[in-house]
Amino acid sequence: MRNALNRLFHTANTVILGKPRQIRLAICCLLARGHLLIEDVPGVGKTTLAHTLANLLGLKYQRIQFTSDLLPADIVGSSIFDGNNHAFHFQPGPIFHQMILADEINRSTPKAQSALLEAMEEHQVTVEGETRSLPEPFFVIATQNPVCQIGTFPLPESQLDRFLMRISLGYPDSRSERALLKGEDRSVLLEKLPVCLQTDELVAIQDQVRSIHVSDALLDYLQALIRFGRESGHYECGLSPRAGLALLNAARAWTFIEGREAVLPEDVQAVLAPVCGHRLRPVSSGATNADVIVAPMLEQVAAV
Repeated sequence: MRNALNRLFHTANTVILGKPRQIRLAICCLLARGHLLIEDVPGVGKTTLAHTLANLLGLKYQRIQFTSDLLPADIVGSSIFDGNNHAFHFQPGPIFHQMILADEINRSTPKAQSALLEAMEEHQVTVEGETRSLPEPFFVIATQNPVCQIGTFPLPESQLDRFLMRISLGYPDSRSERALLKGEDRSVLLEKLPVCLQTDELVAIQDQVRSIHVSDALLDYLQALIRFGRESGHYECGLSPRAGLALLNAARAWTFIEGREAVLPEDVQAVLAPVCGHRLRPVSSGATNADVIVAPMLEQVAAV
């Protein structure tokens, strides 16, 4: 299983060039049973990363293009009248897949965005008074453009909090961009990708991640970080209990990827920015860079 995970990392890096840390964080998010938000300008590979992960994991995949006229029923489905049987039958929407790409999620209205809330938190949807379970595993990878761009609607805090991590890809370095310009078309590469990790193997790894040991001293450090976010005055609002659990789960997944059996402070520090950067809003600055946002936490909270 470890070999399969290594193949997953290696193969993903042959498609998304020069972004090993972002790929590592994305896979860490999925191993922690979380949802991923990728925020960046158009054209840097956000959608390609989602396609790559879906193909390498062999998951049933569906892309939903979020637009200003998208309705909740377009996501979760609705009942259609069958004239032959004179009865309504539920027609499932694209949400009933193992991996969902919510492409340009912030170009839809809050009403359409809200259709994902129950699905992301409880892995189920309620349509016309009936609750229907979603397939397992279930992941949402959402892409969004910077809110300064025309035609975007900022995601509300409740929606942002459903995402375990937020990452950015950024522009490639010169060497990676040269390889991209000279290399094969990404869409052709995607068609050739092998399945590196079967669904049952993925679920087994997720179970192992949950069993990674966390010491009381490590929990003290994690709680100190959470307390700093709430009490230091650096942020408008502190981290919620859901955010604390997200940080712990992500640190466990990072520990597993590193091949260790117990979480260390550096594992928490490695995932702190992508887990907490979109959940915290600095009081004294308009910083949006996650590393800048969490810098006071790392500087002023002593590790165990």
